Amino acid sequence: MTGHGHFHWNELMTRDPAGAKKFYGDTIGWTFDDVPMPEGIYTVCMDGETPVGGIFDMNGMDQMEGIPSHWFAYLSVDDIDARLAKAKAAGATVMREPFDVEGVGRIAIIQQPDGAAIGWMTPAPPPA
Repeated sequence: MTGHGHFHWNELMTRDPAGAKKFYGDTIGWTFDDVPMPEGIYTVCMDGETPVGGIFDMNGMDQMEGIPSHWFAYLSVDDIDARLAKAKAAGATVMREPFDVEGVGRIAIIQQPDGAAIGWMTPAPPPA
């Protein structure tokens, strides 16, 4: 499991998932596993057998209107709820309150005091 304070996951937010898969497949050699989700298809980028990131389709998401494609990072934290309270006290704005993703972890999206956005997550324990 990723240690507290380390980058845990990176996600490409794009309106052209097929183009992104072609680009990273052709240039980096990644392969891709598409996972059906309630919001649509989520793509896991694979380096051999190792998941290295994800591709998220921004199409149809009103809150993403006008935002260009970008990579988004997630930090691993030991206790998302306790750390979020500290972030708020330090001047962060919560953009998305904590939510649980089965088998992935508990996630919140914050905006640090200078405006940069980042995801914080307490990863789910690995399967037994």
